[in-house]
Amino acid sequence: MTHDVSKTKIRTYPDPVLRAEAEQVEDIDEKTQILIDRMIDIMYSAPGIGLAANQVGELKRVIVFDVKPREEGRNPLVLINPEIVDSEGKTSYEEACLSVIDFSAEVTRSAHVQAKGFDRHGKPMDIEAEDLLAICLQHEIDHLNGTLYIDHISSLKRALYKKKLKKLLKMK
Repeated sequence: MTHDVSKTKIRTYPDPVLRAEAEQVEDIDEKTQILIDRMIDIMYSAPGIGLAANQVGELKRVIVFDVKPREEGRNPLVLINPEIVDSEGKTSYEEACLSVIDFSAEVTRSAHVQAKGFDRHGKPMDIEAEDLLAICLQHEIDHLNGTLYIDHISSLKRALYKKKLKKLLKMK
C-alpha cells in the first residue's frame, strides 16, 4: 500500500516539532502501521537512509532506516521506541539531514552501538551496528529526543549555517 507522499512534507529546521521530544508508542495499532508505511515511502522518495517520526510532524518514537536504499533489494527496517543501550569507540562522518536543508558537516559519534526497540509487529529487536548503520541509528534516535546533528558541531559552524539558512528562506 503506497501513500500519497506529496501530502506529507518533511519538516525542516527551524520547525519546532524537530525540537520536541517524541512520546513512547504504547500501542502498535493501524495508525502506527500507516505512519510507518508513509515514513518508508517518504524516506525512499527524499531520498534518504533514515527518517524519524518527528521529521514528518508526528511526535511518536518511531524510526525507519535502510543504509542501502539505492541498491537492489531494499530492506527498510523499523524500530519503535528505540534506544541505544551500549556504545563504544569514536568515528567521524560527514552527515546531512533531510530536515536540515543545504548543509552537511563532520560529526563525531560512537563507532559501534547496540540499539533495542520493537519491530512493526511488536517483536523485540536488538541491533548491533557499526559504521554507517551506527551513525544512522544515533542520528535518527537523536531526532526523537529533539536533537539535530547540527547540535553536535561547533557553535561557529552552527551560526554560519543559521545565517545561510536565513538568506535561503528570504529568497523563497
